[in-house]
Amino acid sequence: MFQPSAGPLRELSVHEGHFMPKEPVVHFEAASTLAIVVSSHEPLLFLSSDQKVIAASASFCRAFEIDPATLPGRLLGDIGNGEWAMPRLASLLKATVSGSAQIEAYEIDLRRPNRKTRNLIVNARTLDDGLKDHIRLLLAITDVTDARAEARLKDDLVREKAILIQEVQHRVANSLQIIASVLLQSARRVQSEEARGHLRNAHHRVMSIAAVQKQLSTSEAVTVELRPYLTQLCESLGASMISDPARLSIEVTVDDSAVKADVSVSLGLIVTELVINALKHAFPDQPTGKIKIDYSSAGSDWTLSVSDNGIGMPTGSEAPRAGLGTGIVEALARNLQGEIRMTDGEPGTSVTISRRRASVSDAGLPPVA
Repeated sequence: MFQPSAGPLRELSVHEGHFMPKEPVVHFEAASTLAIVVSSHEPLLFLSSDQKVIAASASFCRAFEIDPATLPGRLLGDIGNGEWAMPRLASLLKATVSGSAQIEAYEIDLRRPNRKTRNLIVNARTLDDGLKDHIRLLLAITDVTDARAEARLKDDLVREKAILIQEVQHRVANSLQIIASVLLQSARRVQSEEARGHLRNAHHRVMSIAAVQKQLSTSEAVTVELRPYLTQLCESLGASMISDPARLSIEVTVDDSAVKADVSVSLGLIVTELVINALKHAFPDQPTGKIKIDYSSAGSDWTLSVSDNGIGMPTGSEAPRAGLGTGIVEALARNLQGEIRMTDGEPGTSVTISRRRASVSDAGLPPVA
């Protein structure tokens, strides 16, 4: 902080674009302050306590296209064509002189006729030598017009990108539903029961992916809340695969967890494959049945389980061969660093995928159609 000594400053004159005293300044500290101001590469104003211009840097005059000869002794509000007459700024400067306020990064808009508005950042400090009558103000002005314009442009680009991504997601979801409809129509026309089964399986998987895509397309956040996400997914699966809701049902129990979008996709696809498998194989002759999906987390650890009260997994020679669903679930679980475990639900089967920081391994999975 500059500390000019006591004593009045002499009247200033213009010399080579800078303001210098007409008479020699007696006190060295006052002269050094003026020298620093006028030679600064940054726009600076040196004002008296009543906001009259004592000195200004040449960079200030160049930046705001002001004739240096018009500045000495003029009030700040009279500079140029009066564009610096800002009541709020003047009030803050007055409060700064009295010591009741301090201007830190105060943003103003400099409006001039037939010129682009300039966005400025003003910082002000008092230079006080201990005498009340000799308080001075030093204003530093930074032009942030270009920086603000770049920031707005980036914000606009981010918004446009988000809109485009959302539009693409909508189109993908619609396309998936069209593909699913074509698969279902094809399944109804083919004569081979095996081919019909494969087409129906493909239909169910496409529908589940469409449900996943629809959920993500409606989410503007970086993370996805799992409860509504998995609930909607299972409702879609039930609507497409359960002909009699009174016979079979799907129950979803999820805590308040929210995960990244890509993790939610993997979890959704795992649930899809395990639910499809249970609906196809767990209840061949049972009058009623239920599939339960549970998810809970603690920090970075989480557990996902899909269980049913069906006939359980056949063993020995009757055990089904691992199919496409098994490979999908194993790959997704491995990508999530999850450990797969199958247990006998007595009755039924329970498949649990869990991630623990202290234990990340890969285990076997029961065959999934």
